[in-house]
Amino acid sequence: MPSLASLRRGLLIAAAVVLVVVLALSVLAWMQVSRTQPKTSGTLQISGLSAPVTVVRDDRGVPDIYADTLGDLMRAQGYVHAQDRFFEMDLRRHITAGRLAEMVGEPGVETDRVIRTMGWRRVAEAELPMLEPSTRQALQEYAEGVNAWISDQGEPGDMALEYTVLGQQNPDYRVEQWSAVDSLAWLKAMAWDLRGNYDEELTRARLSGSVSESMLSDLFPPYDSESHQPILSVDEWPPRAGSSSKGGAQSVAATSRPSSTPSPKGEPAGSSTPEPELSDDETRRVLASTQQAVDTVPQLLGQGEGIGSNSWVVSGERSSTGKPLLANDPHLGISMPGIWYQVGLHCREVTAACPLEVSGYSFAGLPGVVIGHNADIAWGFTNLGPDVTDFYLELVDDDAGRYMRDGKQVALTTRREVIKVAGGDDVEMTVRSTTHGPIMSDVLPGVAEAGEQGDGEGVADQAVSLAWTALTPSTTADAIFALNTASGWDEFREAARDFSVPSQNLVYADTEGNIGYQAPGAIPERRDRGDGVTPGELPSPGWDSRYDWQGFVDFEDLPWVLNPQDGVVVTANQMVTERRRPYLTSDWDYGYRAQRILDLLTSEEKVTPEKMLRIQDDSRNEFAPTLVPHLMRITLDDPFVTEARDLLAEWDYTQPAGPGEDSAAAAYFNAVWSNVVRLTFNDDLPTDLQASGGSTQMQSVTALLGKPRSAWWDNRLTPGLVEGRDEILRQAMVDARLELTKRLGKEPVDWQWGQLHTADFEHQVLGGEGVPGPVRALFNRGGYEVAGGSSIVNATSWDASKGYEVTAAPSMRMVVDLGDLDASRWVNQTGQSGRPFSDHYTDQADAWASGETYPWGFSESAVQEAKDDELVLEPKKE
Repeated sequence: MPSLASLRRGLLIAAAVVLVVVLALSVLAWMQVSRTQPKTSGTLQISGLSAPVTVVRDDRGVPDIYADTLGDLMRAQGYVHAQDRFFEMDLRRHITAGRLAEMVGEPGVETDRVIRTMGWRRVAEAELPMLEPSTRQALQEYAEGVNAWISDQGEPGDMALEYTVLGQQNPDYRVEQWSAVDSLAWLKAMAWDLRGNYDEELTRARLSGSVSESMLSDLFPPYDSESHQPILSVDEWPPRAGSSSKGGAQSVAATSRPSSTPSPKGEPAGSSTPEPELSDDETRRVLASTQQAVDTVPQLLGQGEGIGSNSWVVSGERSSTGKPLLANDPHLGISMPGIWYQVGLHCREVTAACPLEVSGYSFAGLPGVVIGHNADIAWGFTNLGPDVTDFYLELVDDDAGRYMRDGKQVALTTRREVIKVAGGDDVEMTVRSTTHGPIMSDVLPGVAEAGEQGDGEGVADQAVSLAWTALTPSTTADAIFALNTASGWDEFREAARDFSVPSQNLVYADTEGNIGYQAPGAIPERRDRGDGVTPGELPSPGWDSRYDWQGFVDFEDLPWVLNPQDGVVVTANQMVTERRRPYLTSDWDYGYRAQRILDLLTSEEKVTPEKMLRIQDDSRNEFAPTLVPHLMRITLDDPFVTEARDLLAEWDYTQPAGPGEDSAAAAYFNAVWSNVVRLTFNDDLPTDLQASGGSTQMQSVTALLGKPRSAWWDNRLTPGLVEGRDEILRQAMVDARLELTKRLGKEPVDWQWGQLHTADFEHQVLGGEGVPGPVRALFNRGGYEVAGGSSIVNATSWDASKGYEVTAAPSMRMVVDLGDLDASRWVNQTGQSGRPFSDHYTDQADAWASGETYPWGFSESAVQEAKDDELVLEPKKE
């Protein structure tokens, strides 16, 4: 053992080395500031402009752009996006093209293999010629604006600090010109993270046989539409008479969840191949390898049960202003920088040739505004989450390159891909596809043999293919521009018709006083099984064409409503409608947030804009009133534990971040809940499928509380002892008391929920644990103590299997006042800039964390009043 003196000398030497590194990085970073910070005042000459463009920024760096032509406006938006967020844009396009390894080296290879297999960029390339000429022109003008910025900067090190850091390992990296396809490919990432129920489908399949059918049903309980109202009542949306929709003939609430795949209706399609046994070891293995592959894709918008949104609208009759009010706060993964970029796009004279007068939230890398308002209408999104992915078990003869299809061997479709790796050798791969889609189970090295069923020639291997609506080219980009220019309900619906993926709940309001809702998207139609089993819940046998998709639900058959009688539409990822057709999904969020929002909106005769904002910040835990009475009834013999439980006796069920009795109670309740989830579910689940403690487990435990001897309560890790409900609840309270005593101190009244529940914004490339601490410190920001929690309106979600830190949260908040657009309010999650030394890197984060918002000026006079900088982009003299 080294002496204390030598240990101290070692620590001093290590500290000195770190200090030198920090100082060097600081000097380097300071030098980068003058080279990479954008010019935001004065004039700049930009190639391709036909006339000057004015960029007015407020004191948070939010730009409003004014131009004479649509082409100039799009070109300027591309330039401005690049000024503030180019590294983020470049990273996204490398990910979506399956070229991440060209930027970061070998660590990007697995991601590239998976995305090349799905072919995101190939789909985007196919979409471009399908778009309206005006959309293609806007994409091209936007790309030219980005390229003008790239040309102005020169070397990568002059573009962003990240390139200088990455250049230490990848000195040959060069920035390519931007293209219209680079923008379209981002929509694939958006669709992937918001795709629906693939996690649940794989989880059901992998658990089949390892838990009983009744336990599986308890794990995925039916939606309780009596306690948590759907978006539309049966009266508000009657399906179209004579609807041809075939999918989902069975009532969602009545569906059962078997452990093996049943046969659909209809005669056999010429195949004598037996139905798959999902409990078979080889099938489980190939499904696990598929899960491993899809989990490799980076979370660009976020993943997991916390990914969702709140959006609601109230009519003028229900509003204190006499005009509609619309609120939206999409719940996505937290990152540095935040996902959204705020912008106003203004044609100086609005005409058919230059129709934009719009403001809201955009994606850096994509022209237009995704969520926001124009002079006539406002719109918001929440994830509808329909079942748009299916996994198919395939029987593949690897030697022959064929697979089974209706009793015949059919040739696989193959293509060769070459992944370039910075600092390493090229990686070659072969992508194989069936009629359903790409085979995902053998994408990563070492899993190709996972599905082998035997030895010898002619013996088929199992594989898993993916059918996903986003792999079919679509015209979603047209929808974005059509929403930006829509002037009323009919034009809004026509825009929604093109919004194929990802399928969203769209809420609507206009200055004429109308409100509405539309569910758009490409929703697969599946054959009715006829046995009470919901189609698409489990992987299907790919060798039988009866399980194939039968087309897509007609847009006219998708739910919608205009001016509902109660004057309110609330969407928060809950069930859309109880009606059985068309089938959308059975894996809804269970509606705790949605019902709380509806209760608050209907608690008073008139809703003020201020109340809309307060609702967004509401932190009441709607599940707690279900669990707390059971906790209070448990006999506790230890005063040490009772002291902590007593916090719950007078708790109002809110979850504030700061000091106080309710915050202390929230800290203890959530610690108890985390332990309930661990003790109840995780001993029966694979290590990579641990329960998160979200609305699914809340609804499951709600039912299990009435089943005190359910097998779920028994802890498999305690052989020879069979636990019931009360034993698990008691142990959870004991464990929570010990946990919080270690973390927060021995006095329960001093505990604070915010000390456990923090938001940490991590840079996607240079913010992870594998990056040296001094480098991480340059790019990451964190320690924001926040209120709220999972399945709470202020949806700062956390994952019980990982800790109490925020995993997903409101990525922005907005409230639009259709009576006075200049009175609208908004806030971003971090800030406008992706540059660590910019004043606008995190200048909105404190307001976001505390539930505050900023004025959102729209008229030119309001924009000018808030002006902090003004930049004029002039045509470059060639």
